[in-house]
Amino acid sequence: MAWSYPSSTSSSNNTPQEKHEVFISFRSEDTRNTFTSHLNGALKRLEIKTYINNNLNSGDEIPSTLVRAIEEAELSIIVFSKNYAESKWCLEELMKILECKKTKGKMVVPVFYDVDPSNVRNQRESYAEAFAKHERNFEDMMKVQEWRNGLLEAANYSGWDCNVNRTELELVEEISMDVLNKLNRVYVSDLDHQIAKLEQLAKLQYEFYQRAPTIDDLYKYKATDRRIAELNMERSLRLLRLTPDLLSHLESNHNNIFGF
Repeated sequence: MAWSYPSSTSSSNNTPQEKHEVFISFRSEDTRNTFTSHLNGALKRLEIKTYINNNLNSGDEIPSTLVRAIEEAELSIIVFSKNYAESKWCLEELMKILECKKTKGKMVVPVFYDVDPSNVRNQRESYAEAFAKHERNFEDMMKVQEWRNGLLEAANYSGWDCNVNRTELELVEEISMDVLNKLNRVYVSDLDHQIAKLEQLAKLQYEFYQRAPTIDDLYKYKATDRRIAELNMERSLRLLRLTPDLLSHLESNHNNIFGF
């Protein structure tokens, strides 16, 4: 059954309607309803537009819509799983992703899910079995060798090993923040939502104070107003992309910045 996320562009017979930033290549049977869906959800929460193929991968050639989707994405995430190399479709996606990196300067982030990166790099274990089948069933040995070289190249890029001791929730959040930074984006929508709610609260508190002024009500209003100012400052600092060292310096010297 096909599925999609509201903020994701999904594949169809037509050109994608919504511009996307990230293309996710994955083996449907391995991760569609697990890791890939969780990663896509985390990217969605950061308002990153993704493109995922909603059809089961079949056939030897990827359709033109997927070729365009890869070309249009600023960054591609390759989710290497145990059976990724079994799919000729996935391998062709991989080759197109690598081509776009070389010719268009697009970014590539490999993720190794339930598979050792060295097994992908050197085509061992399940990857060796997949290529043994390709060599038996596929006449074009040059194409098979290109796939081998592509896996070696992609597995050598800086990426994420899911076997490292962390929860999947922590992992997808870290990957999503890494992608956000690579896209040169800053996420402030969470602060915007908080600020909007507090501004509504401050308005109600001030109106209540005007109707029946008390010190307690005034204190509550001023506390909310201070919190709004703090969140606006945090928003500005995020947009400035200050490094931890600069933030530490700012916090330790905030009383001296204005000369008092």
